[in-house]
Amino acid sequence: MKRILVTGSAGFVGAHIVEHILATTDWYVIGIDSFNHRGDSLRVYQDHTRYEIHTHDLNTPISDRMIEKIGHIDYIINNASESHVDRSIDEPVPFIQNNVNVALTMLEYARKIKPEKFIHISTDEVYGPALEGTLHKEWSEILPSNPYSASKACQEAICISYWRTYDIPIIITNTMNLVGERQDKEKFIPMLISKINKGETVTIHGSKDYIGKRFYLHARNQADGQLYLLKNITPTMYQDRIDKLIIPDRFNIVGEIELDNLELAEMVADILGKELKYELVDFHRARPGHDRRYALDGEKMEFIGWVPPVKFYDSLKKTIEWTLKNPEWLI
Repeated sequence: MKRILVTGSAGFVGAHIVEHILATTDWYVIGIDSFNHRGDSLRVYQDHTRYEIHTHDLNTPISDRMIEKIGHIDYIINNASESHVDRSIDEPVPFIQNNVNVALTMLEYARKIKPEKFIHISTDEVYGPALEGTLHKEWSEILPSNPYSASKACQEAICISYWRTYDIPIIITNTMNLVGERQDKEKFIPMLISKINKGETVTIHGSKDYIGKRFYLHARNQADGQLYLLKNITPTMYQDRIDKLIIPDRFNIVGEIELDNLELAEMVADILGKELKYELVDFHRARPGHDRRYALDGEKMEFIGWVPPVKFYDSLKKTIEWTLKNPEWLI
């Protein structure tokens, strides 16, 4: 039985990763969450025989006593991070410091325990805006636009340095906007569900000429992509060569469909059976530091055989129906 540690395991993404691993493997899962940010105890599995969770703020080191208590670890999925762009713009210093400290704490932990594989979850936003008609491939130019994306770029750089200097078996994944049950209400899709269902006006950032675009991915698809990499990829380790540049593994985990914000709002309204009331607000005036379009190239994951298990429309419909039955997640 493999033993895997998932950070941020009571957050939206982390909880889906934990559930997916427990549902599709026989592995034992150890979660870490501070519950200081967006972790919620209602997302935590109760009394599962293959799951335990430890409360710890990853701004601080993991002590030797805690390392002993956690025990042997084969794999790490480092998911914990502050992720809301608007909050990063309002309070950039503590936001960036938190995300840098999280990466350092987990990499130092990995130096001590020497796991077989260490997946670091990053974002499409490190590449900055994608021009219309283009997709960012792995190792495209890093050009973050806001403190959140800058903090994730910092995490990636630190991971690469530990891969090179300390032989940490790093795999970096870059993912995009996520959808799924139990997402924080500050995110776009829960906000759409709440406002449209109540008949309120939705703000759509953009103009008649151009509305911001995103690819969307269900959190369970994202979790499945991480699990596929753990099962099928042996991390590339650093070699000092004069004929070839050796770099760590990086994979884009992408969604199947690109939608502009208005198209997504219309889709949500259609599933709800409600009228969409909206207003367009100038993008740059309303959201400095935000980019109009993010887009990743998913050919590399497709080449190694990964197929997302959940279709976008089905996952969106399921998420909306679940949320209406569990309205406490919109409070």
